[in-house]
Amino acid sequence: MDIYLVGATAAIVTSALWTVNAILFTSAGKRIGAISVNAWRIFLAAILLWITHLLMTGEVFPVGNSEQWFWIGLSGVIGLGIGDFGLFASFVIIGTRRAVLIMSLSAIFASIAAFFLFNEILSIVAFIGIAITLTGVITVLLEDETKSDEKKLTRQEKIKGISFAMIGAIGQGLGIAFLKKGMLLYPNVTDIPGVMELAIASTLIRMILGALFVWGAITVMGKLPDIKKAFKNKKGMRYVTIGAFIGPFVGVTLSTVAAYTIHVGIAQTLMSLMPVMIIPLVWFLFRQRTTWQGIGGAIVAVIGVAVLFLV
Repeated sequence: MDIYLVGATAAIVTSALWTVNAILFTSAGKRIGAISVNAWRIFLAAILLWITHLLMTGEVFPVGNSEQWFWIGLSGVIGLGIGDFGLFASFVIIGTRRAVLIMSLSAIFASIAAFFLFNEILSIVAFIGIAITLTGVITVLLEDETKSDEKKLTRQEKIKGISFAMIGAIGQGLGIAFLKKGMLLYPNVTDIPGVMELAIASTLIRMILGALFVWGAITVMGKLPDIKKAFKNKKGMRYVTIGAFIGPFVGVTLSTVAAYTIHVGIAQTLMSLMPVMIIPLVWFLFRQRTTWQGIGGAIVAVIGVAVLFLV
């Protein structure tokens, strides 16, 4: 199978997994808070990745020099630590659908970072595909909330929620670029088994450094009692556990494959399709209707994705 097709497919599947994950973490965040969700999901994901890495390679820790650990670890701190906290906080404040819409802007930040880090210049066709996809997403974002059964937000709630979502978008965009920077310092691999092994190792490094940052920040802020209390909330922790497997374990690993095998901007755009994928999901789970504007925007976004597959 063509390696570009593998990367693009991995990015699409990542979007699907993160869409389900968004619902789970929103539900968990309402029960135990965004900080607790971030802490426990990154801890559980690190354990799952460590076991997988140990079984695959026989190595206790991923092999890498200080520069490789720095860049991949930085992507974990920026993307999984800071960025995902902003995302989870926005889930609770403005809701899942609005938050993931704003998160789609992460493709822009990823493209900018990739240009400066390794001179990734996208083709005209790629720019057209990204533009079409983002146009579709923005069209959905501008949908009248009173016609989509969503909670009416105060101005303060909107500002706070959008600010947190923007932190998430910037963190995710920069994080994926820093990740690729670190991965390119390893010997080049082109076969699928080799890419998967590198992806598991790199994702584990991200999780280790991200977890150390998150738990260190929690300790400094004096939030450990809240984290311990959250662990006793069985329903909240059930959502976090399932989400940790779907998102940080499987999803983030696939996003690593995508980042390594295709342009960062294209990868992040394909991984930003949650606003489109979440429409049927919230309808099925919550009977939350969507207007024709929302459906039309979703169709436009899918057309943009089709263009990106032609790059």
